[in-house]
Amino acid sequence: MSGFINGKEVVHLLDTIKRQYGYDFRGYAPDFLRRRLCQYIQQSHIESVGALQRLIEKNRQAWPELLANLSVPVTEPFRDPLFFQCLREAVVPWLATFPFAKIWHAGCATGEEAWSMAMLLEQCGLLERCQIYATDFNSDALQVAQRAVYSAHTLSHWQHNFCASGLPGNVLDHGYEQNRMFTINHRLRQRVSFAQHNLVTDHPFGQMHLILCRNVLIYFSPPLQNRVLKLHCDSLYPGGMLCIGPQESIRFSPVAEHFTTLNQRWNIHRWAVLPKSQRG
Repeated sequence: MSGFINGKEVVHLLDTIKRQYGYDFRGYAPDFLRRRLCQYIQQSHIESVGALQRLIEKNRQAWPELLANLSVPVTEPFRDPLFFQCLREAVVPWLATFPFAKIWHAGCATGEEAWSMAMLLEQCGLLERCQIYATDFNSDALQVAQRAVYSAHTLSHWQHNFCASGLPGNVLDHGYEQNRMFTINHRLRQRVSFAQHNLVTDHPFGQMHLILCRNVLIYFSPPLQNRVLKLHCDSLYPGGMLCIGPQESIRFSPVAEHFTTLNQRWNIHRWAVLPKSQRG
């Protein structure tokens, strides 16, 4: 499939996207970009990457569809339930030591994991003392997340992962089913704020006690991964926690010197500020 894609044409396309639309995909993993572009070109019956570039240069209406193809809004409620169980046991007690805590879900897609965190906090009696900020660069995904309304067909999946994470009760304690839709309760919606934010190009996002950026780094090249990890460091409260995906790593990055690992399986790390080489 990669042979179908001309590398120089990809570079010109990405430069055009950055110049004309402000989105920078130049640091994304090359294999991921080739797969996505090849799939899009074949499905759209476009002759080549060069033809795609000319199309988005001349027709701005073609850009949103390409952007949707290049973004990866993949998520699910209580994704990796045992991770959420680990959060409840190892991280929530630390959050409880603060009168108020700020949590950032970076790359929240359609919002299921952010709402899962809100449910977890409510179960633990901390929801009123926390504010969740959920961000993504995909405006369509953010609209779904902010509506907080999902198909009732997914309720069994919500309930299964809710229980698998070790939480008591029922997912319907945090929302209601009506007209074949599942809607998140108003009290949870008050504690979650959604905003558009691009990890590749935008600035740090305040001082957060907990940052979750799970299964996002895998789509980035190592230099871009390092840039994003540095942004997370700059967004963390001293001693704050960073959670990345189980298949991701901070070990390759210079920022690893500033973290201690709380849970290796679920990639939960604490920012110690002072590098390991300078700790007493």
